[in-house]
Amino acid sequence: MSTINPLGKDIIKLETDLCGRTLTLEVNRVGFRSTASVIARYGDTVVLATAMVGPKPFKGMDYFPLSIDYEEKFYAAGKISGSRFVKREGRPSDDAVLIGRLIDRPIRPLWPKGYRHEVQGVTTVLSMDPSFRPDMVAMIAMSAAFMLTGAPFEGPIAGLRVGLVDGKLAAFPSSEQLISGKLDLVVAGTDDAIMMVEAGADEITEEQIAEALQFAHTAMQPALKLQKELVAKVGVKAQEYELSLPDENILKEVGTWVKGKLGQGLRAPYPERNELVQQLRVLMESEFGEKLGEDFDNVKNDYDEAFNMALHKDVRAGIINEQVRPDGRKLDEVRPLSSEVGFLPRAHGSALFTRGVTQAMNIVTLAPLSYAQMLDTMERNDDEKRYMHHYNAPGYTVGEVRRLGSPGRREIGHSALAERALLSVIPDEATFPYAIRSVTEIMSQNGSTSMAATCSSCLALMDAGVPLKAPVSGIAMGLMLDGDKSYILTDIADAEDFAGDMDFKVTGTANGITALQMDMKVHGLGIDILKQALQEGKAGRAKILEHMLSVMAEPRKEMSPYAPRVESIKINPEKIREVIGKGGETINKIIAETGAEIDIKDDGTVFISSPDKKSIDGAIQYIKHLTVEPEVGTIYENVPVVSVMDFGAFVQILPGKDGLVHVSEMSEERVNKPSDVVKEGDLVTVKLVAIDEKGRLNLSMKQAARELGEK
Repeated sequence: MSTINPLGKDIIKLETDLCGRTLTLEVNRVGFRSTASVIARYGDTVVLATAMVGPKPFKGMDYFPLSIDYEEKFYAAGKISGSRFVKREGRPSDDAVLIGRLIDRPIRPLWPKGYRHEVQGVTTVLSMDPSFRPDMVAMIAMSAAFMLTGAPFEGPIAGLRVGLVDGKLAAFPSSEQLISGKLDLVVAGTDDAIMMVEAGADEITEEQIAEALQFAHTAMQPALKLQKELVAKVGVKAQEYELSLPDENILKEVGTWVKGKLGQGLRAPYPERNELVQQLRVLMESEFGEKLGEDFDNVKNDYDEAFNMALHKDVRAGIINEQVRPDGRKLDEVRPLSSEVGFLPRAHGSALFTRGVTQAMNIVTLAPLSYAQMLDTMERNDDEKRYMHHYNAPGYTVGEVRRLGSPGRREIGHSALAERALLSVIPDEATFPYAIRSVTEIMSQNGSTSMAATCSSCLALMDAGVPLKAPVSGIAMGLMLDGDKSYILTDIADAEDFAGDMDFKVTGTANGITALQMDMKVHGLGIDILKQALQEGKAGRAKILEHMLSVMAEPRKEMSPYAPRVESIKINPEKIREVIGKGGETINKIIAETGAEIDIKDDGTVFISSPDKKSIDGAIQYIKHLTVEPEVGTIYENVPVVSVMDFGAFVQILPGKDGLVHVSEMSEERVNKPSDVVKEGDLVTVKLVAIDEKGRLNLSMKQAARELGEK
């Protein structure tokens, strides 16, 4: 069997050992019209990465038009979508969006500033080995494809997912190992530096994270080496390109104009500083507009870009030369904090967290477990998610007029980070049998809204009475590099984020880290600097946690009167069908008569929920009556006679459970005919005296009467 390349190119395939499995990169087999395409194989996972690079830059664009997507295909896992109506892949799942962002983040900083050619990367999972997640294979494939385009991508990069298996660090852990372990860490890096980190953890220490970073960076090196070998083997030719940079004369002109107007004159608390910057920008545009006349419209973007660059230089100069930040804070100082809880009367839990000008409102809603989200993706099918966090940030939060729409990639990413921050402290289903939805409505933005979402969510969960294992706080850290010196900033605001070299978010309890996200804006950072950032982040988290605990020290003991109450009972799994009934007839009858909601698990756990305790008690009694097992020695009062025979009467002591009262057990006196004593439909009192080897129930009316008479 052979594959024909219509372009007459040989199929090239290289392989290496990566963490105990063979990693293969292959080109010239598919994707003939793309700028570059690579098939990556690792175990039974096969990922196609295609890269397209536009031939000319977009003029007048002030950002790099790069898009990277991750395509899930159900056929890769041998599945058809579980949706009843939609079988074709459509809108990407949140998981796919998050993985697309995961691949994008370490790649984006490695393109030159001012590069405006349109670049698109698409990774498609064609076959999925269920023993590990395919996302890191997709990241390696995408990096290799960009390397083969000849565009000025300063890679390669590689990614590795690391977990703790039996207390030891392991690469490419299985989904089960990630769920049962205490760490789920993704690291992306180049030969000598780390570009991106993302982690969920169960109170892991800073030292353990640093050790895992070193482990991952060392383990990924064969994947980086293989990509370089592939580039050399293919003989990639560098593409010609243009950079869209502000005119040097304009940079000098604006730099001279702002000299003396920045520095101390712009150091003020937010939002006052934002207003001063805006006033200065308007003055700059006015003066140069008057000077240049109609020609100014053609170069306005260049002047604005030059103004932004001057602002960024000023921010860096203040921090590096004076260790003073734009709003006058010290490098390790947190902005003013204020919070309140329980301010929405009908919400099950609510909180408002304010840090400087950044403000997040969070609302928690509790519901029965039947409201848990069903997950239907390539990797997960019929899984349930009972804790959900959603994040919204409309245009008014940054002072813009912006049309409302569905959540974008940023909103989905921030939702996931804040959700992950609290996931390890959410009580298990047995302790707190509720579905939990936490919604963060950002009210105002000026840096690190995802960490504000984490803090407000924690407070709202405690306000709702969710018994968290421990409270969680979060903080965003920044970094300025000046040669060999590094300046780490606690609680960064927008101006420092835009001018800085790293955006680092960390959440955790007093005992350890629960989530982590690091993005480098330079070409990677060494582990020593990241260790320092982790330690300073720990101190910053502690300050914010101290404030949160001053507002609410622990979860409320009582839930909101408007929240549903949930209780559970355990029944024999074989009795589930009796509670459900034919076509759901029985369970629907219980729901209609009691008003309670009922959710039954396969192990026989039954959750009953209602705001009304009387409804719950009624449903529990009904279910117990349906599922209770006959017990020898028990007296059953006022139970019906279902049939009368010559030798006795059959009595239904429980639903579906009939027993025989022999004629000799009907009365202390002699009974000639059972029909002389009872008739069908009569209510009698009986005692279960025996269950024979065939499961038949032997009942006695006279023994029941004797015992009750003695009492």
